[in-house]
Amino acid sequence: MFALRPGQSDRGGMRGAHGLPIAAFREKLVLPKLLRRPARLWKRLSDGEIAPPRYAATALTASFLGLTGLYGAYLGGHIPDYAQAVTARTGFAVDQIKVVGHQQTSEIDILGSLQLDGWTSLVGFNADAARQRVEELPWVEVASVRKIYPDEIEVQVTEREPFAIWQHGADLVVIEKNGRVIAPFNGGRLSSLPQVIGVGAPEDAQQFLDVVATHPELARRVKAYVRVADRRWDLHLTNGMTVKLPEDGAGQAMIDLLAFDQSGGLFRRDVVAVDMRIPDRLVLQLSPEGVERRTAELEAQAKARKKAGKNT
Repeated sequence: MFALRPGQSDRGGMRGAHGLPIAAFREKLVLPKLLRRPARLWKRLSDGEIAPPRYAATALTASFLGLTGLYGAYLGGHIPDYAQAVTARTGFAVDQIKVVGHQQTSEIDILGSLQLDGWTSLVGFNADAARQRVEELPWVEVASVRKIYPDEIEVQVTEREPFAIWQHGADLVVIEKNGRVIAPFNGGRLSSLPQVIGVGAPEDAQQFLDVVATHPELARRVKAYVRVADRRWDLHLTNGMTVKLPEDGAGQAMIDLLAFDQSGGLFRRDVVAVDMRIPDRLVLQLSPEGVERRTAELEAQAKARKKAGKNT
């Protein structure tokens, strides 16, 4: 502060610790520009030129205590909580939540992922963290969470596309086309999905079902697709019949199967299984009722031949 009055000299001739005149030391001391104004103010206060306000000490004490409290809150990590409390009570508390795009995902589950309470402030709400939590829900593939001031949150989700129901053991789960498990099967609208069974079925189901779909007459009769030893497929039809397809040439076997039905009404017979694993051969397994009827037919034919022989 002495540099602010460089023309003044030390009238008393006082010397410093090293024997130099203090006036000479003052003349050489130059304060930085930013400190000159505070230095002037301090000197005027110390010289009595400016009288402090009546409640200056109280205000400074309150300010000191307030700053100390804020610093303690900062060290303790409570500043976000304070900001939430203040902004929530000044009109920024979340009051409206809009959820769009969900069909299989419960709205309650989505709201729970947002982790809101009655006084969550939109100012301090972390939309990106909420989006990540929503995307952790089983059916959600992509989500977006948007803050709309002053008090609304919009959540938009894109769900995974169900392809089939996979049965492994006693468990039923919904899978995507790539075989990825989405969630447990709980019935409802998904009951119309095709059912695939067995180890390896999810990974190979899409390609095989695409082949079956090229034969609509057969596809509409299929109740379940069973993967056998992760090598080939069986078709379980709605009439109770099982068609055992070969490991290679399953597409041609389906064509032959439909030809047999068209020429001989195969699907209307008392047949429980059709084995097509042997090339150029069709093996039929009759139902118990079919066996009885077939036995009766053979016996009747034998009697008829015997009677015809006697008559000749």
